[in-house]
Amino acid sequence: QVQVAESGGGSVQAGGSLTLSCTADRRTRSSNCMGWFRQAPGKEREGLAVIYNDGSKAFYADSVKGRFTITRDDAKNMIYLQMTNLKPEDTAMYYCAAGGVASGVGPHLFRLLVAAQNWGQGTQVTVSS
Repeated sequence: QVQVAESGGGSVQAGGSLTLSCTADRRTRSSNCMGWFRQAPGKEREGLAVIYNDGSKAFYADSVKGRFTITRDDAKNMIYLQMTNLKPEDTAMYYCAAGGVASGVGPHLFRLLVAAQNWGQGTQVTVSS
């Protein structure tokens, strides 16, 4: 199991920006990607973005494409989620995930991360109108 930990959440007004960070405690051959999810009260957990550990490929959900950017610092074994033009509907608990051996690019990467069950505790993002 890979342990991950998120940070960087907070409260912002609509139109504002935040950057979330996630660190993984180790590298493993059983995982070559990490990603971000969120869950709002009463809603299912939603995949947002996934990036390969070598940074070569990334995939975004339509709901955040063009506003959110996932990046990776391989030396630090960390990923980031830069969020811009935030909207009240972006309010949620944001989770980092790691795990699985990915190939290709597409929504299947979210299922891969969910199956690995390597979740952090989450960091809250609240966007006010």
